[in-house]
Amino acid sequence: MNLFRRLFSAADRAPLAAVPPGQRVYAVGDVHGCRALFGALVAAIETDDAARAPADTVIILLGDLIDRGPDSAGVVAASRALQARRAVRILKGNHEEMLLESLTSRDVLREFLRYGGRETVLSYGIDPAAYHAAALDDVQALIDTHIPREDLDFIAAFEDSLTIGDYHFVHAGVRPGVPLDQQSVSDQHWIRGTFLAQDDGFGAVVVHGHTIFAKPEIKAGRIGIDTGAYTTGCLTALGLQGTERWLIEARDNDGAITTAQRSI
Repeated sequence: MNLFRRLFSAADRAPLAAVPPGQRVYAVGDVHGCRALFGALVAAIETDDAARAPADTVIILLGDLIDRGPDSAGVVAASRALQARRAVRILKGNHEEMLLESLTSRDVLREFLRYGGRETVLSYGIDPAAYHAAALDDVQALIDTHIPREDLDFIAAFEDSLTIGDYHFVHAGVRPGVPLDQQSVSDQHWIRGTFLAQDDGFGAVVVHGHTIFAKPEIKAGRIGIDTGAYTTGCLTALGLQGTERWLIEARDNDGAITTAQRSI
């Protein structure tokens, strides 16, 4: 056997990433306050799950449920209801981090409001005129008055990452060269360039959001599924079972939401 054939045979025998037998995973990209898209995608996930053989199914929300889109309060409520009736794991994104830190830091509050937090606080019923007339300290008081403590506690309990089989789920990504169980919270919520510059070698296939792609970016060692729901009208989920992978998307076409599915 020549060298080319030996290399080809070794690659052909390389094990594929897999989730454990009997389990099924759906990972959902950044929702960013797009309540209607989220509802449509969850319905499509549940239809797909019911059509397959019974399995121990978990839905993972990859963080950034809030900010930028029109109904963050509705997304939080829908996520709480979904988690109350089935297995759902929710990861914390940089936008959840900013919301929680803005409650006690004026500097973080200023950045939070600049990068989508305004839409979040208004979705909780704060009067827009009162918001625009308020000083920064007064905005903190409005947030404290209008966002229920139950929602803040719910968001505070989000996880930073989790691993299932050969897949590692995280909001933003991981720092190359650092073991997965030693990643910093900051990197898990915020990292981009250093992580995205590398396609493999993380110790697992990393499934992440945070960085918008025109279509899911599928590399040997990472899969990015943030398709920019709040700006593109497309929210994407990744399905995993055994070594099988598939995508489900919900897309807003001028107010008409459709869903579609394809294998990858």
